[in-house]
Amino acid sequence: MTARHRLGPHRDPAVDEAVLEAARALLVERGYAAASIDAIANRAGVSRPAIYRRWPSKAHLIAKAVFPKPGTAEPAPDLISEIRKVIRGTIQLFGAPAAREAMPGLMADMRADSSLYQKLSARLDTPTRHELDDYLQAETLPGHPTLDPNTLLDAIAGAALFAMCIRNIDDLDTFAESLENLLLYGLAGPPPDPEST
Repeated sequence: MTARHRLGPHRDPAVDEAVLEAARALLVERGYAAASIDAIANRAGVSRPAIYRRWPSKAHLIAKAVFPKPGTAEPAPDLISEIRKVIRGTIQLFGAPAAREAMPGLMADMRADSSLYQKLSARLDTPTRHELDDYLQAETLPGHPTLDPNTLLDAIAGAALFAMCIRNIDDLDTFAESLENLLLYGLAGPPPDPEST
């Protein structure tokens, strides 16, 4: 007798994308609190059960909508370039309109649901922490041989999160340059004087 495999219900990627797009739009239009499962389902043209078959809670759905899995980036040639890359990438991540609206609510929900933090951390910050650690093991900044990758990423992410979601700054490039100057030259010394080279 041939074994038969029961397959679960077919998961239509078009439904997934419609729900995620609806969530992003509602976040920008109405904010985190008003982007309810009912509102997202209505906007996407799907049922509540269709959403709950895919995500266990609103917070998990919102996290997926605003923080998709990052692609693979080209490795940076050195530690300073890697820090610059992380700064720019983090600011772009938190600077997106939907992410700005989502993060304050998501942070509160992450405190109540550790699995949400673990999922987001595994997808977003854990790989970056490991990459920073690899660079720091291979290369140190002058006068800072024991720089901790966790503290470094916390400083970058914390500054970006506050600037984007609390101060609501719009000039991302200027902020990125300012944060680079603070972290890099505060660690490695003042930038070289172009007049003397």
